Amino acid sequence: MSLDVKFGVSTWLWTSPFNKETVNLFPKIKSFGYDAVEIPVEDPALIDLDLVKAALADNGLNAVICGAFGTSRDLTNEDPSFHKTSFDYLNSCFEIAAALDCKFVAGPMYSAVGKARLVSPEQKKIEWDRAVTNLRIVCENARKFGLEIALETLNRFETDLINTCEELMQLITDINEPEAKVI
Repeated sequence: MSLDVKFGVSTWLWTSPFNKETVNLFPKIKSFGYDAVEIPVEDPALIDLDLVKAALADNGLNAVICGAFGTSRDLTNEDPSFHKTSFDYLNSCFEIAAALDCKFVAGPMYSAVGKARLVSPEQKKIEWDRAVTNLRIVCENARKFGLEIALETLNRFETDLINTCEELMQLITDINEPEAKVI
């Protein structure tokens, strides 16, 4: 059995947010031997799809789309307006991913990054259930684009919901949708 191993790197190593100028990094990324470039979508309006497609083709790179989940993009928030903001944002990420021939959108989309509190088990269960319910909707939306979601475990300083592989696998089991995968 042979493995076709691919390597990629995030443009977050050099700059933020991804914008028109960021494609100038693609030749450097290719020269380092990478096969793919992770495009973090902080603001979908900053992504020039035609420019990115051309730069990817010119440099023989594939794209990986990663979401950026700040405080306003929190599927565990008690305010449903945060959920709508998250769904709209993720749909924009799905549009970008589909246009760039990606297979998935990646990231810790279950909760806002930086939300690292000490909460009661009861509160964690409430937020867990919100994440499961809302990620089922995210999976339905991803399905419309022919995409999957690739969920990511973060350390305890970045989130208080998913910190271990075991927790992430339980979340995926609870979501119970074929589009929900692991990075």
